[in-house]
Amino acid sequence: MRPFGYVGAPDLITALDAVAAGARPLGGGTNLVDLMREDVERPETLVDVTALPLAGVDELPGGGLRIGAVVRNSHLAADRLVRSRYPVLAQALLAGASGQLRNMATVGGNLLQRTRCPYFRDHAADCNKREPGSGCAALDGLHRGSAVLGTSEHCIAANPSDMAVALVALDAVVEVQSVRGTRRIPLAELHRPPGDTPHVETVLAPDELITAVELPASPVARNSRYRKVRDRASFAFALVSVAAALEVRDGDVVDVRLALGGVATTPWRAREAERLLLGAPATEETFRRAAAAELAPAVARPQNAFKIEMVQRTVVATLRQLATHGGAA
Repeated sequence: MRPFGYVGAPDLITALDAVAAGARPLGGGTNLVDLMREDVERPETLVDVTALPLAGVDELPGGGLRIGAVVRNSHLAADRLVRSRYPVLAQALLAGASGQLRNMATVGGNLLQRTRCPYFRDHAADCNKREPGSGCAALDGLHRGSAVLGTSEHCIAANPSDMAVALVALDAVVEVQSVRGTRRIPLAELHRPPGDTPHVETVLAPDELITAVELPASPVARNSRYRKVRDRASFAFALVSVAAALEVRDGDVVDVRLALGGVATTPWRAREAERLLLGAPATEETFRRAAAAELAPAVARPQNAFKIEMVQRTVVATLRQLATHGGAA
């Protein structure tokens, strides 16, 4: 690991000043520190943000929630209001990593974690995220875990977050601050598809710090579920995942939220599937048709082509569960 400076931030102003000067925020460090050890991330200075007053989960007028950026993943998953009003989020958090890592990982850090594509960490391989313009070794190399949606000729790395998939489905909004002020970004717009600049992964400016995530009140979210398909039951990233919320009345879909993980370069809101589901009969045929339409633009390679069928089956299974038994695990 290369030498680096360290700044403790007792208050938000100190943290924002440090970030404006080029420091990298350090929360739980579960991803950043690993990448520093492997000489992939090379910050000159880290600013410790864990002491900032951003560790609360607070109810908003109208029934939404405001979640501080340094709330630990394990604390958020156990929160009473999260479990009752947004079970899909609690389930997604518990599906991620391990208990030890969830105790360290923060909400802000989870949103900004880097890809787990093996070539990103392999200095002997080409990777446009690590070294812009060098190429993408995954295109013709190992790409079983890579994305099939939102890809480009420059990068096919999948976004690794479980939590972000649930938050995208819930219409979450991210609050970010800098010395220039505060702005709010719909979480669905936070992450950028790779295009021809895979190394630019979010719309955040270099001096901006995530301070909170807000969830709007959402009656449909009470009947929600996160389903994750992976190679082992713990400490494994999703091959495919589905975050869904569904309301059925008189046999028809009257409200729905759907997002996909493991198959896209960003947390993927399934807008086309939602459009086809809304107002349609809540039947398996409807669910299959909507899932197929969402995956129609998918671009697969030999090792990850199975994901297209797998995620469609997972969408159908998740919606069937919600339509018949509700969101309880």
